[in-house]
Amino acid sequence: MNALLKSTAVVATLVFALTLSAADKGKDGFKSVFNGKDFEGWAGPIDNYEVVDGAIVCKKGKGGTIYTKEEYGDFVVRLEFKVPSGGNNGLAIRYPGQGNTAYEGMCELQVLDENYDKMRGKLDPRQVHGSAYGMVAAKRGFQKPIGEWNQQEVTVKGSTIKVVLNGEVILDTDLSKVDPETYMAKSKHPGVTRKKGHFGFAGHSDPVAFRNLSIKRLD
Repeated sequence: MNALLKSTAVVATLVFALTLSAADKGKDGFKSVFNGKDFEGWAGPIDNYEVVDGAIVCKKGKGGTIYTKEEYGDFVVRLEFKVPSGGNNGLAIRYPGQGNTAYEGMCELQVLDENYDKMRGKLDPRQVHGSAYGMVAAKRGFQKPIGEWNQQEVTVKGSTIKVVLNGEVILDTDLSKVDPETYMAKSKHPGVTRKKGHFGFAGHSDPVAFRNLSIKRLD
């Protein structure tokens, strides 16, 4: 192969690689972290979950926290979720890869049926959908009906968390300013000061589904 052909081949290869990178990352800096087919890039009890119609679904009666192999510090995550009646799950934020993310991670953001308490009993306000479990309550009333997909965006920056559900801000808080004495049941949350960790889903036996999952790093 002569020098001109070699140069052309190298340029073509670089262009192709850059095109793939741009397509994977997206124009706005978001990168897909779920391929819609399998759990490549994920860790944890993945046998307790399945992929159904391009979505991650917790198997009924199963659970545990599955998480991205990559870790994140400050980031924005966008996703869609669908909950069954009485469904319960959670978003693991800065999860260390072991333990209960609600306590060992920065927090667990609740993913919960809007009418969960009507079916399964009274809830503390810090247990409703979008809440930083046990620490800060989110606003209610913005979920779509059972069976419909909800759009959610979560921004994690330093000690702050903002949750936007279907276009409405339901949580905007700084966890460093929350008095530990006010935590639900005064439980300890040693992971609240974590600066980095995995992102994941904390299943609680219900077939909650997630799809169109992408993350943008802010650091």
